[in-house]
Amino acid sequence: MGASPPPPPPFSVVFMFVLVLCIMGSSSTSAQLSTNFYSKSCPKVFSTVKSTVQSAVSKERRMGASLVRLFFHDCFVNGCDGSILLDDTSSFKGEKTAGPNNNSVRGFNVVDDIKAKVEKVCPGVVSCADILAIAARDSVVILGGPDWDVKLGRRDSKTASFSAANSGVIPPPTSTLSQLINRFQAKGLSAKDMVALSGAHTIGKARCIIFRARIYNETNIDSSFAKARQSSCPRTSGSGDNNLAPLDVVTPNSFDTNYFQNLLNQKGLLHSDQILFNGGSTDSLVKTYSSHTKTFYSDFVTAMIKMGDITPLTGSSGEIRKNCRRPN
Repeated sequence: MGASPPPPPPFSVVFMFVLVLCIMGSSSTSAQLSTNFYSKSCPKVFSTVKSTVQSAVSKERRMGASLVRLFFHDCFVNGCDGSILLDDTSSFKGEKTAGPNNNSVRGFNVVDDIKAKVEKVCPGVVSCADILAIAARDSVVILGGPDWDVKLGRRDSKTASFSAANSGVIPPPTSTLSQLINRFQAKGLSAKDMVALSGAHTIGKARCIIFRARIYNETNIDSSFAKARQSSCPRTSGSGDNNLAPLDVVTPNSFDTNYFQNLLNQKGLLHSDQILFNGGSTDSLVKTYSSHTKTFYSDFVTAMIKMGDITPLTGSSGEIRKNCRRPN
């Protein structure tokens, strides 16, 4: 006769093993982020970031919008991993010079300043990806918008991808409504999230080259608004390409609902702005946000938190960069 089989493990062992498997299977990377991630390792991180953002925005109000945009453009390309901050090197071409970012995203020097100051109070602890998330929140608050608790614990990528940034994951200003909805849904964000996040265009400016086609060729635009924009954005390509105009013509430096009110009056600067109120499925949301500040703020906060959850590097993935512009 052969050896008798070993006795089955006790029920408690089996139960614990199954429980561990269930936990491993259900946990997402976003669940590893938490609002108190640095409460012990870097308790001064929030005050350090906020003072630097406050200083930068007081020097140039537009910088608040630029920092919010940096966070958005980072998260949409391979997740919220700080990859947009990496400079090109001889070994890889990063995201900074890709089409949606080249001569467009800005604020890198402010991020450098924040990182340097954070490194002084807690060296090697806070990621550049988390600094972007905190700076975006602080910018919104400083310009009069809503506050929220930022989820943290992201780590920094060691590489950036020029091709990924150019792949269309960042919706261009020429997008149709369905293209906008699809691109946001691909990142786990709903049409409501997309409209709420578009409300960040209540601050900031755009270059003439981005809105030229709209102010000269489109019909769903207020004629006096179009003429006012044409005065600093000539029809001829190459002439005045970098001349700036506010995305919100009413209160360009205040985070409020005027962006949505402008859309009701056909005064959206970008094609991708006005398309949100053009007889489509998002019209009702634009109307709601235009007259209900609390609803807009609440939905914007929800969407920003969801966007910050897009495939972050956590645990032992990636690294904590010492310099946001290059891997360690």
